[in-house]
Amino acid sequence: MLFEEERKSQLVQYLERNQRASVQELSENFEVSESTIRRDLKELEEAKLLKRTHGGAVALQSAGFEPSILDKEDVLRPEKERIAREAARRIREGDTILLDSGTTTLHLAREIKQFNSIRVITNSMLVLNELKDSRNIEVTLLGGILRPETQAFVGPMTEQSLEMIRVDKAFIATNGIDLKQGITTPNLVEAATKRKMIQIAGEVILLTDHSKIGKVAYAKFADIPDIHHCIIDQGVRTDFVNELKKLEVDVTLASE
Repeated sequence: MLFEEERKSQLVQYLERNQRASVQELSENFEVSESTIRRDLKELEEAKLLKRTHGGAVALQSAGFEPSILDKEDVLRPEKERIAREAARRIREGDTILLDSGTTTLHLAREIKQFNSIRVITNSMLVLNELKDSRNIEVTLLGGILRPETQAFVGPMTEQSLEMIRVDKAFIATNGIDLKQGITTPNLVEAATKRKMIQIAGEVILLTDHSKIGKVAYAKFADIPDIHHCIIDQGVRTDFVNELKKLEVDVTLASE
């Protein structure tokens, strides 16, 4: 018998594979009552992870869909570069920083080569490749399970390594940020790694472009108050910025 959260996770994955399913089909597949399935579907729809239909549900591709990091690299590239430059201004010589895996954090890796004495912790193969020849930057690569989609090491080994260290600043990427649903990514294991990154950081800085606003991916890794600072491009709505500030999150708009 699956735990409730495991069942919901597998239910969403089942719909992603099959696109649609009836309550009866899901009840038989997961060996629980139809009333339990209906309750699960209601809660998952409220979390924007699927859409209920008469007698069943259909998949929402946006919830679990994850393009590769290389596919995303050129999307809103000027905005991401400006966010990265703004993020670099928050780093000081002597800092120990953590760079999460993402296209914007990859741009940040390119920006920090100017520093002479910083330590970088990362789970990203792409960040490692960007910084491997920088003699004045000490780079630590976190081990674990490599996800081809993000070129990131994740999982229990990664989290165990993170428990051994503390960083001054963590620069975190996201696939979605929503005022009600929080900050999300398409993969449960990657979400767990991101949660651990947040726990070990003195300051948590979210790097996101405006296209992520209002989007909800499959796995939540943080509530909005869990972050200290959000750096975003100027395509963001003013009302969204004001709501972040009400939640005591500092916001910086990356200038052109």
